[in-house]
Amino acid sequence: MKKLKVGIIGLGGRGYGTMRDCLVLFDNIEITAVCDVYQDRVDRAVELVKEKMGNTPFATTDYHELLARQDVEAVYVPSSWESHIKISIDAMLAGKAVGCEVGGSYTVQECYDLVHTYEKTGTPFMLMENCCYNDKELLATAMARDGKFGNIVHCEGAYSHDLRSEISKGNINRHYRLRNYITRNCENYPTHELGPIAKLLNINRGNRMVSLVSVSSKALGLKEYIEENKLYESDPKLKDVVFNQGDVVTTIIKCNNGETVTIKLDTTLPRSYTRNFTVRGTKGSYFMDHNSVYLDGMKEYFETVDYIKDSIDNARDYYKDYLPDVWYNMTEEDKQRGHGGMDGIMFEAFFSAVMKGEPMPIDVYDAAAWMSITALSEESIAKGGAPVAIPDFTNGQWILRESADVMPLKKFERE
Repeated sequence: MKKLKVGIIGLGGRGYGTMRDCLVLFDNIEITAVCDVYQDRVDRAVELVKEKMGNTPFATTDYHELLARQDVEAVYVPSSWESHIKISIDAMLAGKAVGCEVGGSYTVQECYDLVHTYEKTGTPFMLMENCCYNDKELLATAMARDGKFGNIVHCEGAYSHDLRSEISKGNINRHYRLRNYITRNCENYPTHELGPIAKLLNINRGNRMVSLVSVSSKALGLKEYIEENKLYESDPKLKDVVFNQGDVVTTIIKCNNGETVTIKLDTTLPRSYTRNFTVRGTKGSYFMDHNSVYLDGMKEYFETVDYIKDSIDNARDYYKDYLPDVWYNMTEEDKQRGHGGMDGIMFEAFFSAVMKGEPMPIDVYDAAAWMSITALSEESIAKGGAPVAIPDFTNGQWILRESADVMPLKKFERE
């Protein structure tokens, strides 16, 4: 069996964790090269590949050396937010298929550069947005495609995740989030919440995002957390540091076909994790937080005193008909392949598309549109919540492009 030869650029928490929990378990790929700016991370990755895959990969701290190698056919780029678009562009120019990790853009221009490089080279590119492959998002999308919710009017999503410990240890752990929270104020991580919604609303394929407004709260969560836990004792650079990133950033997006989308960044206050994926239509709704479905005809049921308790997890009633087989038949072993199994599904889709020469499920136009929200939200916040236009990275082709989900979605008739 021919194996796809893969290089990995970026071996921090996400890069190494994905190698360990997911990539080394694939039998149709060979990790032939690894790269990070820190030598100890490179050494650790080499040992992991040797132990789990039986080969010794090329190792370097200069990603250009990795891209120059003939034994690298595709690259996975989980590098820092500041670098992954630049590295992806260089990889496409080198003819290496790219799986680029998520994060926001710093300028709209770099999103255009990404698109123009793809159009110039034709090198395969996929944004590795794993939440598009999660069971809840796929379930709701399949139900929407089957008309269960009627005409979709509004969607919501969030990246609500208490990251105070991770961010404040950025200098110690050599993590890029800290410097971004000090210097920027924006929706810095939009694609987890926006990606599945954009797919459901056929963004870039018969629909597009046309404008947004973003507002930010004040920034107090990290400062108080650092002071109360005296974290400046282990990292003196945190003493009296001023954070620019607001604790809660709310962005409202208007779509060409009339839908509205609200997304929220909420990572520096105490809370439980949620992506708050919500779909609202004229005939029904889906709410991820309780994994609940509300359809016309359920009014009496949902107006009981304990409606939240009674409706929790009622979406399971629709799993048999609407959950894709890859999730419906998932084993406990499959669920260990990163983030409950969705990483494994996503990488399988990427590797398969590269090896078969098929279109990428999340393409360069998706990547540009979704990542541009960061730079555009920064502009809107700086202007006091003023409306900002969202560019059309397809150059008008969104009108002609057909709807395409990350995998086939339909109503399944199972015995």
